[in-house]
Amino acid sequence: MPISNSGESIRMAFDTLRNNKLRSGLTVLGIVIGVTTVIAISSIINGLNNNVSSLVSSFGTNLFWVYRMPLIQTSRPSPEMLNRPKLTVQEAEDMAHLPGVVAVDAGMRYNPAFQPGDIGVRYGKKKVAGTILQGDMASLAQTEDLHLLAGRMFTPEEANRHANVVILSHDTAAQLFDPIQSAVGKEVQIGGEVFTVIGVFDKTKSVFGGSGKNPEDNKATFPDGTFRKLHPEEDDYFIEVKYSSDKVKALVQDEIESVLRRDRRLRADQPDNFVISSPDAITRLWTQITGGIALFMVAISSLGLMVGGVGVMNIMLVSVTERTREIGVRKAIGATRGNIMMQFTTEATTLCAIGGLIGIAIGGLITLALRLMLPATMSTFWSLTGFLGSCAIGLVFGIYPAWKAAHLDPIEALRYE
Repeated sequence: MPISNSGESIRMAFDTLRNNKLRSGLTVLGIVIGVTTVIAISSIINGLNNNVSSLVSSFGTNLFWVYRMPLIQTSRPSPEMLNRPKLTVQEAEDMAHLPGVVAVDAGMRYNPAFQPGDIGVRYGKKKVAGTILQGDMASLAQTEDLHLLAGRMFTPEEANRHANVVILSHDTAAQLFDPIQSAVGKEVQIGGEVFTVIGVFDKTKSVFGGSGKNPEDNKATFPDGTFRKLHPEEDDYFIEVKYSSDKVKALVQDEIESVLRRDRRLRADQPDNFVISSPDAITRLWTQITGGIALFMVAISSLGLMVGGVGVMNIMLVSVTERTREIGVRKAIGATRGNIMMQFTTEATTLCAIGGLIGIAIGGLITLALRLMLPATMSTFWSLTGFLGSCAIGLVFGIYPAWKAAHLDPIEALRYE
């Protein structure tokens, strides 16, 4: 009976796979590796992309960052950048009077990871090491979308009189107090000074997720004047500018640039010695990075799929030779060349499709395992792309064996032993 429909061809393909399990498994190994690579790498990229988007959102909307050099750098700062004049509180105050500006915060920080000495935070016999110390203006609450687990932000009055108050980040408070909420009202020692805890920040989002610690969750935030009592040598401010809406974004950026160039007495032919950036700069940089990773992923997976395709062609050629007499019988009872082509092409495509499904399943298991360390999220688009790619490999590399089978001489095929 001629093979005249794809359903019968698929049934025969499964019969062939069942009769040659080991050979079929080795044949589709390249397909499985290629699709698994696509799923695993795309899951990592997709998870990190989601985390970056969430992180950017957590910074708040309508925000500019101003600093003397780029806050996000892919290489070491140049000597010219390092020698630029530092931003000042006066410059921040000048920006606060610009049209469209809602709030401005000038802050600085002391990071023991990059500087000698670690004073830490003490409460009784407990101590937290490696704590980042940060000083901000009272307008911090307006410039950033901050979330407090307990307590409150410091007031302008506390900032003006340099009050010894502090807001602890989540991990810092968690190591000193149980429960965390009980930290409010307690007194902690930092750098030989005693500070009253008035608030505790919630955990911050991390790009890489997982169970690792986020350095931003081990931080103590003070009013700017209070911070400078601990570190009078620090004078390197970064400035955050919150503007009212996207409609005034370009105007506010131009005004900030004009104010800074005027304050710094820059001539028209001199370049800016400061950088104005926004949270979406993180997204653009990350898109560039993931674009390169995606190209690497496509290259590696394509190599695996090509190797798998060669294996499929090889096994199908062997199958044509083994089934020469069967092909002759089918032609003798009425099967056309098109029927034979359909049968063997469908077998090759089915073989690769099964390899694709196995690769997706393994990739899913790897994604679940990766979630213990990284924010991996399985991508429907790349899963579908991997499956369709494996089917396409089966179709392309199965055509020649199918053509060879279809053009066998039926008389010679019937004589084949």
